[in-house]
Amino acid sequence: MIPGDGPLAGAGALISGASSGIGAATARDLADHGAAVCLVARRRERLDRIAEEIADRGGKAYAVAADVTAPGGADGAVQTALERLGRLDVLVNNAGVMLLGTALHAAVADWDRMVALNVSALLHLTHAAVPYLIDAAATSPRRVADIVNVSSTAGRVARPASSVYALTKFGLNGFTESLRQELLAERVRVGVIEPGTVDTELVDHLAGETRDSARRQVSSIDPLRAEDVAEAITYVVTRDRRVAVNEMLVRPGDQTW
Repeated sequence: MIPGDGPLAGAGALISGASSGIGAATARDLADHGAAVCLVARRRERLDRIAEEIADRGGKAYAVAADVTAPGGADGAVQTALERLGRLDVLVNNAGVMLLGTALHAAVADWDRMVALNVSALLHLTHAAVPYLIDAAATSPRRVADIVNVSSTAGRVARPASSVYALTKFGLNGFTESLRQELLAERVRVGVIEPGTVDTELVDHLAGETRDSARRQVSSIDPLRAEDVAEAITYVVTRDRRVAVNEMLVRPGDQTW
């Protein structure tokens, strides 16, 4: 597909956690389908490199380095996106971190970090973006706008040593469904993608034996690629306005949980 053309031509999209993995792959795929994209994360150098890659392919991409765990950072990121894109039609809440550990041995700082990035960042970005998404749904040729929240199978199945991670993902799923009902009349679709094991740097944030144990657990699985999840997100936001894909569970073919 020619960048700048396609079902998202003229649309603006903001993707959080876009400096690597699912976020970066989503930014590329949405741009390939015609959207102008705003990449949001903390790591400026990585954002710039991905934005340049998209531009080299003929797309429009802008890097915004921001800490969206704070309301001011999220508001600033949304306002910068609006300045660069001119509008906001799609919000992909992808920023997140997984820090495993039992209640006996986990550091409270790790719990706080997960809540900040997996929950607070999503809430702040969503709150800042909703008015502009409503406006986009009313004024764009597509006559619809989209919020896609990236959750996990951990939002469906709780496992040992992942209690707070599961808390953030179960909570994300509940928030998504409630928000979906709130925004129905505004023609802002709200959906959640729940990936299983994905080959990203998520496990790299773990330390020592916890990281090694997590790697052993998934060593027999042929994991999803970030591009597989990105394609699922693109599928959701490119449906005709009469179609709302509210939930999508995407697992590797040999993952049992």
